[in-house]
Amino acid sequence: MSRSLTKEIQWDWWTTIIVLVMIVMGVTNLYSAAYNPERPFLFDFGTLYGKQLMWIGFGLFLGIVASLIDGEYIRKLTPIAFIVVVILLIAVLFTKPINGARSWLGIGPFGIQPSEFSKLTTALMLSFLIAQGRVKTVSKKTVFYVLTLVFSTMFLILLQNDTGTFLVFTAFFFVMYREGITFDPIILYVLNNLLGFRFKQTWVGVHFIPVLFVVLFFSIITLYFSESTHSFSFLPGFDLPGWGLLLIILSLLFVVSFVLGRNLLGQRSRRKITSILLIVYLSTVSLVGAISYTYLNVLQSHQKVRIDLWLGKIEDKDGKDYNRNRALAAVGSGGFSGIGYQEAILSSPRSQHVPESETDFIFSVYAEEWGFMGSFALVFIFTLLLIRLVIIAERQKSRFARVYAYSVLMIIFYHFAINIGMNIGVIPVIGIPLPFFSYGGSSMMAFLMMIFILLKLDSQRKEVLL
Repeated sequence: MSRSLTKEIQWDWWTTIIVLVMIVMGVTNLYSAAYNPERPFLFDFGTLYGKQLMWIGFGLFLGIVASLIDGEYIRKLTPIAFIVVVILLIAVLFTKPINGARSWLGIGPFGIQPSEFSKLTTALMLSFLIAQGRVKTVSKKTVFYVLTLVFSTMFLILLQNDTGTFLVFTAFFFVMYREGITFDPIILYVLNNLLGFRFKQTWVGVHFIPVLFVVLFFSIITLYFSESTHSFSFLPGFDLPGWGLLLIILSLLFVVSFVLGRNLLGQRSRRKITSILLIVYLSTVSLVGAISYTYLNVLQSHQKVRIDLWLGKIEDKDGKDYNRNRALAAVGSGGFSGIGYQEAILSSPRSQHVPESETDFIFSVYAEEWGFMGSFALVFIFTLLLIRLVIIAERQKSRFARVYAYSVLMIIFYHFAINIGMNIGVIPVIGIPLPFFSYGGSSMMAFLMMIFILLKLDSQRKEVLL
C-alpha cells in the first residue's frame, strides 16, 4: 500500500451540483404532491415535505461528516459498519410487520429501514473484499467471499419480505462482472470435482449478459405457466401442471439435440457436446424448478397477483392493479407540457386516485404536472448523474474506490429504471423509491451518504488506497 505525501483534494463539484439540483426538484415535487393548504409552510415538520427537509438535513450532515473522514479510514471502518447493519437487519426480523414486511426498526419517535443502509454497507464491503490482496485474482476463494457477502445479505432482506430491496441487490452481480469476478471458478469446481467432467474453462462468465437474458426468458416463461394445468384427451382425468409440461418440453429438446449431436458430429466433438447439453439441461431444469417452487410456495398472494397482472394472465376486474393503472393514467394525462404545478388531479393525494403517490409513485405526480418535457428533464438529469458516476469510477486508481463507484452507479440505476418502469406500467409494482424524489428518511440519508463517501474517495484519487 502506498500513499502520497501530500493530500490534494479535488472535489467533484459537477456531481455535487447535479445531486443538489435533484434534491431541490424532489422537494419541490413532494411539496406539490403532499401539499396541505392548512399547513402551507415548507418548513412545517408536521408535514411530509417538512419531514423530508429534516431527513435531507440529517443526510447532508452525515454525508459531510463522512466526507471529512480520510478515505483510508473509511476503508478500515467498512467491516464494522457492515456488521452493525447486519445486526440491525437481524433485529428487524423480530419486529411487527408493516404493510406485510418486517423492514422498520423503531428508534424513539423515529423509524429507520436498515435495508436501505445495507445497500451502502454492502457496496463498501464488496469493495473492501475485492480490493484485498488475497482476492485480487479471480479464484474460487474470491468468488466464495464475494458471493457469501451478497447472498447472505440478500437472504436477510428476503426474510423481511422486502422484494424491492432484494431485487436491487442483484445490481452487485454487474459490479462483480465489471471486475472480472464471475461464477466460473465455482462452476468449474462443481463440474470437475463433483460431476466428474474435465473442463478447463467455461464461457458463462465471459458471456454473462447473454446468459442473463436467457435466464430472464426462461424465468418469464416459467412464471407464466407455473400455475396453469393442462389436460390430454388420451389421459382422461389427468391434469399436468404447467411446470411439469415445461420439464417435458425441455427433456424432449435435450433428447433431440443429443441424437442430432451424436449423428452429425465426430467422436471427440460428441463427448464435448454431450457434456455441454447435459449441463445446460440440468441448469435449465434447476432454474425452472426453483422459480416454480418460489412462485407457488414462497411468494404471497398479492405478490403473485402483481406478477400475473403484469404478464397478462388475469384481467384486473376487481382493481388489484389499481395503483399501476392509476399511475399510468396520471402519467398519460400530463400530455406534452403538463397541467401545471400543484394542479395534479389523478396523482394528487387529495383525490386518492394514486395511493403512495408521495413514495413509490412520486414520478406520476411529476409527469402529470410537467408532462413529457418535464419527464424528459428528469430522465436527462438522472442520465447526467449516471454519466458522472461512470467518469468517477473509471478515473480511480484505487480498486476499492472503483468498485464502490460502480456499486453506487448500479444501485442508483436500478432504483431509477425500476421506479420509472413501475410508473409507466412496464415493470410489476415492487416498491422501490426514486432517489432524491420519493419521500423517505432512510432512503434519502442512505443515498446522500453513498454520494458523499464516493465524492470523498474521488477527491483523493491521486492517492492509492489499495
